Amino acid sequence: MARDSKLDHLSQVRLFASCTKKELNQIARASDEVSVAAGKEIVTEGTFGHEFFLIVEGEASVRRNGRRIAALGPGQYFGELAVLSRSVRNASVIAETPMKLVVLGQREFGALLDEVPGLGRKLLEQMAIRLREADERAVSN
Repeated sequence: MARDSKLDHLSQVRLFASCTKKELNQIARASDEVSVAAGKEIVTEGTFGHEFFLIVEGEASVRRNGRRIAALGPGQYFGELAVLSRSVRNASVIAETPMKLVVLGQREFGALLDEVPGLGRKLLEQMAIRLREADERAVSN
């Protein structure tokens, strides 16, 4: 993926939407693009995580204890909990269609949190929103 295309995709993600072009360039330089075939398990529940993933194209399902708990698509991301806490993955993510992902390794992700002012706060805000949504789903089930 050309850097301009990667920048366009990054700027469309809620987490990065208020980043400057310079900050988006830093994120683009620190990340890699990966293509994934349909059916591939991208992350496995219970294993240690070392990457953060942003979906550029395609759809994925999130499964916990073998049960589908969510669907993810372009602009959504996963893996931040394992990268931030250096813990095991709390769910598996499986590609439902061919996918293009932007991937940040643990070291690069940590460096970006240090280098890009406000990114950590934005990440916390988005995680709080996701936690609130998960809590609402749990209460309604």
